Amino acid sequence: MNYFYEYCPEGVKSKYSLLVFDHQDQPFLPLTDFYHDCKGRISDSSALSYLQTLLPFFTWLDQHSNYQGRRVQWRDPPEAMRVAIEDYLMDEMSCKVKEKDTFCFVRLTQKSPDTVNRFLSSVKSFYKSMIYLGQYTYHNPLIDSQAILNDYRSHSEGVRTNKPRMPLIGGTEDPIPTRRLTDSFFKLINEEWQPQIIDDPYLPYQVYQAGKKAKWSDREMVIARMLFETGARASEIIELTIGDYRARKSFQEVSTFNKGSHGRKVKFLRFSKDTVKHLMHYINSERKQIDPSHVGFDHLPDDAPVFLTNWGTPLTYEAWYYHWNKAMQRSELKINPHKARHWFVTTRMREVYNISKTEAEIQQRKDELIKYMKWKNADTIKVYEHYFDEEKHRQAHDQMLESMEKSEREYNTNRKAKRKQKLQLTLIKSSSELEFDQDLQELLDGLE
Repeated sequence: MNYFYEYCPEGVKSKYSLLVFDHQDQPFLPLTDFYHDCKGRISDSSALSYLQTLLPFFTWLDQHSNYQGRRVQWRDPPEAMRVAIEDYLMDEMSCKVKEKDTFCFVRLTQKSPDTVNRFLSSVKSFYKSMIYLGQYTYHNPLIDSQAILNDYRSHSEGVRTNKPRMPLIGGTEDPIPTRRLTDSFFKLINEEWQPQIIDDPYLPYQVYQAGKKAKWSDREMVIARMLFETGARASEIIELTIGDYRARKSFQEVSTFNKGSHGRKVKFLRFSKDTVKHLMHYINSERKQIDPSHVGFDHLPDDAPVFLTNWGTPLTYEAWYYHWNKAMQRSELKINPHKARHWFVTTRMREVYNISKTEAEIQQRKDELIKYMKWKNADTIKVYEHYFDEEKHRQAHDQMLESMEKSEREYNTNRKAKRKQKLQLTLIKSSSELEFDQDLQELLDGLE
């Protein structure tokens, strides 16, 4: 049964003109209060549109949401709600969601409904009302608090170090732009999602060098190497446990979760022997020193996190990203962590085309890559295929142009050589010296 609403019957006195019911036909006051709060701020039609957009989402929360093994409730903390909203955007609205610093980009696909933007606005407005009415005790999950902080800093700090901005009338500092970036945690990009093609063979080594300049520890270097060698998302590496490493037979592999798997270890990552050495060195030296138990790999429990902060607590994405961003800025590289994933796929696709001898081998290896990446939509690989189809055309076209240039050189060389040769004729003194066929003789006679 789905969430639904009913208008107050005529003749019945109630402070609510509309009442929302949950999947068990019980009155659901949070959405009821939200609707009536909206009516005081926006038009009745817009308030009803927001409510109608939220009803399927709340139904989905009760029936299909999952966060750490349980259903998500609307009163849960922001991190749980964001996971639920992200899952709903991907699974129910066919969107592509991509992590970006402290927020997420939401890209539409051909299957996405026209209501994605309205859905995000509705959820954001719902929590705004709940906070105002005192029914939600956390900050709005749909608001990127970091963006608000950065915006405040940019509008309050002056060009002088640790000094506030001078008054506008002073004319000593550039005016503040009137348009500000959205503070939404889920930022909708109104275009269909396309994966990036990053075909620079030296990209990983540029990142490693940037890390060395920023004096990365073994931890940051290991994570960076694993990003490029495995094609995994940063969170899938940062949240690894010792048990994830022990779960695989090969010492070059670990088990990990996938986006949308709700923590279940549904895929594996594979990396180089050199990275294995770096990883074990980190665990048995740098990590051992900051771990409260001060033990190495052999004595760590399976649930122990592989990567720790300097305070001995599990490493988080935000704590790790600080070091990544610092290194990229210092080396003036505009590279976010997710580009390592695109680089991995592009590089693997190039290998597929280089080592495969038949179309059947190409298709087999592409299917293996799709399974390894755990792509829900196999069509994701088509953009990379298109890129390499264009590459093959360029190569074939270049070969044709080279052949044309070679033929042109040969033609010019032969033409010059023929000019230098003098035309020499052999004269026949007497026709009696040779005997000709009758028809040939008539032809020769006709040429005189």
